[in-house]
Amino acid sequence: MITRVHRRGSRVGGLLRYLWGPGKAEEHANPHLVAAWDGAGPLTDLEPKATASGRRDLRALTALLEQPVRAGYRPPNKFVWHASMRLAPEDRRRTISDSTWASMAVQMLTEVGVATTATDAGLRWIAMRHADDHVHIVATLVREDGRTNWMRNDYPRCVKATYNVARRYNLHRRVPPADRTVHRRPHPVEVSKARRVGRAQTPRDELRRRVRRAVAAAGSEEEFFARLREAGVLIRLRHSSNDPKMITGYAVALPGARTADGHPVYFGGGRLAPDMTLPKLRLRWGNSTPLPVAPTVGRAERIEAMRQAATVATAAADDIRRDARSESGRAQATAVAAADLLTSLAYAMEGNRRGPLHRAAEVFDRAARDLYGRVRRSTSRSQEMRAMSRLVALMGRISGDDDAIAALALVMNLARLADALEQLQHAQQRLHQAEAARAAADALRLVAGGRQPAVSAPLTPTPIPEPTVGDGRRAGRGR
Repeated sequence: MITRVHRRGSRVGGLLRYLWGPGKAEEHANPHLVAAWDGAGPLTDLEPKATASGRRDLRALTALLEQPVRAGYRPPNKFVWHASMRLAPEDRRRTISDSTWASMAVQMLTEVGVATTATDAGLRWIAMRHADDHVHIVATLVREDGRTNWMRNDYPRCVKATYNVARRYNLHRRVPPADRTVHRRPHPVEVSKARRVGRAQTPRDELRRRVRRAVAAAGSEEEFFARLREAGVLIRLRHSSNDPKMITGYAVALPGARTADGHPVYFGGGRLAPDMTLPKLRLRWGNSTPLPVAPTVGRAERIEAMRQAATVATAAADDIRRDARSESGRAQATAVAAADLLTSLAYAMEGNRRGPLHRAAEVFDRAARDLYGRVRRSTSRSQEMRAMSRLVALMGRISGDDDAIAALALVMNLARLADALEQLQHAQQRLHQAEAARAAADALRLVAGGRQPAVSAPLTPTPIPEPTVGDGRRAGRGR
C-alpha cells in the first residue's frame, strides 16, 4: 500500500465534484463515503444526495468542510489537503470492505495528525471510495478552534504511517519510510546535456564511481588525491580562510565535461554522495596502517592477498552479527569498510567494464551507508578490512585461473557478510537498506557460483559504462 499526497488547492467543491464524478484517468464506480471526522455524525447524513438530473448535490458537504476555514484566523490560501491510499497490485486480490478501509484511513490519519477525537478541535476531513483498490481523503487545514495545521513534512509522515498500517493488516507490499541513504541523483539538466553530447553516463555518476574507487584504495587524503589524478580526474581543493595550508574540502570534475564557456563542471564530494565530504572521509580512514608503495605483485602474492581478505571478511561477518544489537556503531563501521573491499575487488576482477560485481558493489555500498551521511569512527576490524581493500587494489587485475578462484571465494565470503549486514539493518529498522543488502547478497552468490560471471576485460580495456541517461527522463529517487 502507498499513500500519495496531492497538490494542495483552494476549491473544496471542485475536488468533490471530481471525486463524485465519472472520472478522467479511471472510471469512478459507486462513489461513497467510508469515514469522516469525529463528531461529523452519521455518514448517511453527510453523503451527497442525488438530484433529479442524476448528479450529486455537494453544496452541504462543501459548506461543512469549509466552515472552519471561513471562521478561522487568517487561513492559508491553499487550505485543501488531498491524499489517496492505494493497494499494490498483489494486494488487489483481497476484497477489502468499507469498514476496513475506514479503519485503515483513520489509523493513518491519526498518526499523521489529521484525524483527532471529538474532544480535540481538530481538522475536518472525509474519506471516500469510488474504486475497489483505493480511497481518497480530503481535509481542510484550519482546525475548528481557528488555528491552521500547516501539515509540514506531510509526505514522509504519511509514508511511515501507511507502512505501519500495512503491517497491521498484513498487506504484501509495504513501502518503508525514507532513510536518506541514497546518493544524489543527477539533475534533469545534467541528463539532458549528457544525451545531447552522446554520453552514456552523466558526469556526476561517472565521478562518483571514480571517487568511490579512490576512497576504497586510499588510506589518507594524500593518497586519495593522488589516485584521483591517476584516474584522470580534475581536482580543486578548498583551503581554510584562517590557515591557508589546511585543506577543508575538495571538488572534482571530468576533463571533457565543461560549460558553454569552456570551464570544467566541478562537483563537491557531498554532491556525489552524503558520505564523501573530506571530513567524513578522514573519519572513515582513521589511522590507517601504511602499506608498501610498490609491493611485490605476482600471481602467488595476489592469491595470498585474496585469501587473507576472505579470512578477514569471515571474521567481520561474525563481528557484525555479534554487534548488531549491542554495538551497532561498530558494526556500521565494519560494513562500510566491507563496501570498500568489495569496490576494490570489483575493479580487480572487471576493470572499468561495469559488470555484475560492480553493480553488486554499488548496491552493497547503499546498504552499508549510515543515515543522513553520518560516518562512524573506525575500529580495529574496520581498519583491518580497509587494509585488505587497499591490498587488493595494489595487487592489480586478476589474470589467471588460480587467482580467479581465490577471488570468487572472497566473493562468497562477502555474500555471507551481506547476509550479516541484512540482519544489522533489520535490527535497526532500516528496511530499504536491508532490502539492498539482500539484493547484494543474491548478486554476489550468482557471481561466486559462476551463473553471472564477472566481466573479463582485456589488459587495456575500453570503458563501457552502464547507461544511466536512458531516454532522458530522470531516474526516480530512492528512499
